[in-house]
Amino acid sequence: MKNVLKHITHNTTIAAMLAVGAVCMMPSCSKSFLKPEPTTFLEPDATFTTRGGLDAAVATADRHLRSYWTYFEYTDLSLPISTEYMFSDVAVASKTDDGNIFVDIATRLTPTDLPERVSYFWNETYNGIKYANTVLTYIDGVKEFDEATKNQYRGRAMFHRAFRYLALCFQFKDVPLVTQILKKPKVDYQTTSREAILQMITSDMEKAVEWVPEQRNMSLVGLVNKGACRQLLIKCYLATKQYDKAIEQADILINNSGYSLMTANFGNFIAPYSTTWPVTRNVIWDLHRPENKAISANRETIMVMLNRNGVDAGVKMNTMRNWLPWLDGTNTLAPDGKQAVRYVATSNSIFRAQYDYTHALGRGIAHIRPTHYATNSVWYVNGVNDATDLRHNSTVGNWARVDSMKYNDPSSTWFGRNVRLYHPTTNALLCADTIRCFFDWPHYKYYVEDPLETQARNEANHRGGAGDWYLYRLAETYLLRAEAKFYKGDPTAVNDVNIIRQRAGCTQLFTTVTIGDIMDERARELNMEEWRFTEMSRVSYCLAHSGKPDEWGNTYNPETLDQNSYWYQRIQHHNNYYNKGKAVVRNRAYTMAPHNINWPIPQYAIDANGGRKLHQNPNYSGYDPSVTMFTSWEEAVADESK
Repeated sequence: MKNVLKHITHNTTIAAMLAVGAVCMMPSCSKSFLKPEPTTFLEPDATFTTRGGLDAAVATADRHLRSYWTYFEYTDLSLPISTEYMFSDVAVASKTDDGNIFVDIATRLTPTDLPERVSYFWNETYNGIKYANTVLTYIDGVKEFDEATKNQYRGRAMFHRAFRYLALCFQFKDVPLVTQILKKPKVDYQTTSREAILQMITSDMEKAVEWVPEQRNMSLVGLVNKGACRQLLIKCYLATKQYDKAIEQADILINNSGYSLMTANFGNFIAPYSTTWPVTRNVIWDLHRPENKAISANRETIMVMLNRNGVDAGVKMNTMRNWLPWLDGTNTLAPDGKQAVRYVATSNSIFRAQYDYTHALGRGIAHIRPTHYATNSVWYVNGVNDATDLRHNSTVGNWARVDSMKYNDPSSTWFGRNVRLYHPTTNALLCADTIRCFFDWPHYKYYVEDPLETQARNEANHRGGAGDWYLYRLAETYLLRAEAKFYKGDPTAVNDVNIIRQRAGCTQLFTTVTIGDIMDERARELNMEEWRFTEMSRVSYCLAHSGKPDEWGNTYNPETLDQNSYWYQRIQHHNNYYNKGKAVVRNRAYTMAPHNINWPIPQYAIDANGGRKLHQNPNYSGYDPSVTMFTSWEEAVADESK
């Protein structure tokens, strides 16, 4: 097995990087922040012109990338990636005991009332850009590097910057373009148009694909590699309407880069607690075991984010806590009135190994929950519920259902019988909170064991430990190629979707595909891997520019996506919560508006940039169509140096 990258975590170096990279549109940019502390100050021209300094900058960018999936401390209301899913067709907020629950998005999402989870994407994405700019600013001063080595560093930094700008462009739309580490504060940034930024990052990624080596030629796993650069370049080409180039890059990844879809069992079969929840070994289960994601036998991995105990300071992901239903409470009862499911420590007298759901599945509190589309309707293809699809298969243990669990309180007369939603004689609901406490989930994706919690006899929690996570894998490449072919009117797009379905063991295949079929397959295949909202926004933009109709026959104007978009139509058609007038939590109705396809530019960023007015998105307070923006990235870069 190849060596696994161990990131540098020298606190002094990182502190210096943060100080020199401060951008004054950030809340952290204050006089006290900019004032160097004697114990942490390093001269950046000296620090970042050495191999160690640049390695620290790259390592920080790599680790920061995974924080969207792992950074739990920023709020007790779920992981950052969960926010992406709240703005999509597949999930909504569901922590019903939270008085500030983020469900009334249409009225609540404003420039001055940004929930912390949304502002996280603004702040931390610009932080990631700062780390990349640090490398690009100082690389020429590293005398111990030859030009080829410098280009590798440049390419990896360009990847990190482009990844984050692509996200900003399809979350916030038109944003300030920051490409340099400045020697003095700048408070007169001007907004740069999304189109201009997309042009710049596309050009950057073309260079990165040329400069960064293939994974097979690298001794470390976890660094940005050529395959990851190609994957990102494909998305850039799609966003800039260069479909043939997107297909060309996808062809290279699929046919000539050493990657292949995993179609048979591989790696280690890791299925603990089979007495409680048996798993029949299958390729989908093996593919999504954190222990198998970075091994050399896994030829589907394009880029993995390392996050494990003992390596790279693995961070607990709390996947089961965040994404599983809250079952351990009196909201869900047996027909005799006893609590339906008890999560207990192994030392508890009522513990029974065959019903140890605490450790076999995890203890959830449902910060978000899936929609009916995500758990049911998306799995129907050609009008048929494809029962053999391993991604939705309860028989092999991949897919978990509450009604497949057993009442596990020994004092209940229903002990050992299947949990049910309705009383067998009165038909009354046995669950007082179906939003939070009663839904299915992909166990094969969300199960990330925490050894410390599973081994502690007095521990009644199992929330999800540290584990490697995919950033890119080849399955998405096929779906990106299908998307490009769809925009071109190429009927062979269907083949790329069907190959993903065939690997999953599906019997229902397509004869032709719509953009909806491709997005449905992304929902089935890439749950909690893709940034679902960002991808829906990107596809809405690409679809509008292509002139192709969606699955309902609609075409869209790229200039008016804030009024009607493919993203909003999917919300309307597939999300059974938003704008349906049925679910109300804490006196808040589930709502979403068309203009929410663009998140508001935070008011604190506008206020901090006092020298010029940043462009606010339509339908948010402060929107002013007369505010000018750069329409070429060259103008924006030139302005930074003034």
